[in-house]
Amino acid sequence: MPEQDLSFLAIATSRSVVLRAARIAAVVGLVLAIINHADTVLAGQTSATTLLKIAITFLVPYCVSTYSSVGAVREKMQTLAS
Repeated sequence: MPEQDLSFLAIATSRSVVLRAARIAAVVGLVLAIINHADTVLAGQTSATTLLKIAITFLVPYCVSTYSSVGAVREKMQTLAS
């Protein structure tokens, strides 16, 4: 297998990895945002800082899912190559 096929960026930006990570981030991020920020939002005290924290709440599961998917794809590619 050529080294470029195992590039983190190439795998992380592939359609299947992006879609999987986005679905996971939507579900997990929503649950975490509700747990961590619902009281502030419902009280009408949402600030720019709160919105940034909510965005990061969605970004974290996206990154974790992407990292995990890249590892799984690399492992599968290496297994198929041997």
